[in-house]
Amino acid sequence: MGELLRSPHLIDLILAIIAAEFAAGALVWRRCRRGISPRALLPNLLAGAFLLLALRCALADAPWFWLASCLTAAGLANAADLRQRWR
Repeated sequence: MGELLRSPHLIDLILAIIAAEFAAGALVWRRCRRGISPRALLPNLLAGAFLLLALRCALADAPWFWLASCLTAAGLANAADLRQRWR
């Protein structure tokens, strides 16, 4: 169990679940116009996904610039989410 928690492949599974969640939500929105619009949800999901990618980089001993890039992208996505919510 400990090896699974230290594996970067667990992060891949979580990212796949996030992608499926977004696709299902977009499908429901498109068909029924119920729930959260994909446009409103995307910056929030991207911020979380980029943080997960940063964690994956750290677990996989990726070069530092990949980790920094993921954290920067997460910060930008978070800023976009906050800007969207501020209106």
